[in-house]
Amino acid sequence: MSDVTELAPDETLGGRIENRRSFLAASAVLGAGSLIASPAAAQSTGGQRPRKTIVLVGGLACTPDLWADQVAGLKDVADVIVTEENARHPTMRGIAQAILKRAPAEFALAGLSMGGYIALEIVRLSPKRVTHLALLDTSARQDTDVARNNRGALMDLARDEGMRAVLMRLMPVAIHPDRLGDKALVDRIVQMAWDLGTDTFYTQQAAIMGRLDQRETLKTIACPTLVACGDGDKITPPELSREMADGIKGSKLAFFRDCGHFSSMERPELVTAALRDLLAA
Repeated sequence: MSDVTELAPDETLGGRIENRRSFLAASAVLGAGSLIASPAAAQSTGGQRPRKTIVLVGGLACTPDLWADQVAGLKDVADVIVTEENARHPTMRGIAQAILKRAPAEFALAGLSMGGYIALEIVRLSPKRVTHLALLDTSARQDTDVARNNRGALMDLARDEGMRAVLMRLMPVAIHPDRLGDKALVDRIVQMAWDLGTDTFYTQQAAIMGRLDQRETLKTIACPTLVACGDGDKITPPELSREMADGIKGSKLAFFRDCGHFSSMERPELVTAALRDLLAA
């Protein structure tokens, strides 16, 4: 059973969750290619111990803007890399292999939603390279037939009416009800989908629908792991995070209060604090 807590906007994980095992410490150097690094990533270590690197993997119809607050909030403690490979390959394995090809020899890894599916595939393929893991608003399960049919309907909607129509249909379940009136947040989420476009949406949906069930993979994870989601996440509800945390020995489980599926944008301060604590472990 993992440690569990609920985080409100004025709280962080630091000092409030008991570690039940010794965490591993590691660091890595900067990747290249399609990976986007924070400005700090290019700085020399000046002979000191190399900085840690964290690779951030986004979700369906998400651009690097999904992680904008985390890039800013982590760059003083790690080299932050946002990968866009999740928009370029039609299979989870293909995405994971592309990220592994570009990433440092060792790195921390965080994935949100589809990014969590990819993170689990990366861990399945190359567990020893991942030093710290964060699974945010995601699941270890395969799509059900109902879920695949729903995805097909969204793909039809994207083809017929465009990505804005898709996001407007999803928005009531994508973010917390209290944030539906936050025009700036809604506009950012819609803009990400618009920027990626329908073709990328199709490619990502194909990868998601073809993904493996990773519940057995959970048992093999040995690095420091955070599992977290919004307490109001309707797309990947809290029980799915609880299932993953229960399957990963020594993991931490956290719920972001008054938050939906887009936790890194809805509660950026909480997600950033949780990732900082993970990296410090």
